[in-house]
Amino acid sequence: MRCDLRHPGRRRGFTLIEVAVAGAILALALFGFITVCSTGLRSAKLLNRVEVDASSLAAELSLSNRLEELEESGDFGNLYPGYRWTRSVREVGTNGLYQADIVVAGAGPGSERRLSILLFPREYVRGGGRR
Repeated sequence: MRCDLRHPGRRRGFTLIEVAVAGAILALALFGFITVCSTGLRSAKLLNRVEVDASSLAAELSLSNRLEELEESGDFGNLYPGYRWTRSVREVGTNGLYQADIVVAGAGPGSERRLSILLFPREYVRGGGRR
């Protein structure tokens, strides 16, 4: 700040326009910061949602000692509340090949996941054929 020579002892300050422009720039910066923060929080909330798929049920079936034709259903208990599953296993070939169709469905629309796998029974693979 410079001293005004016409009025000794008096200093120049900011004009009203300068203060208004600085306030507007500050408001725009704060608005941008809040927008970025809310977008980040929304994205974090979306990442926190659990997507359940049928791979755990397929793994459980592949580890079983025997395969047989069946239809069963259930839920995941407290692990994934609100999700239900159905599984049907049928023989699709004369060579001991089985197909398992697994469906996992949640409460919301579009939450259904499907998986089909082909399996040979363990005793068939180890023994070299049916006995």
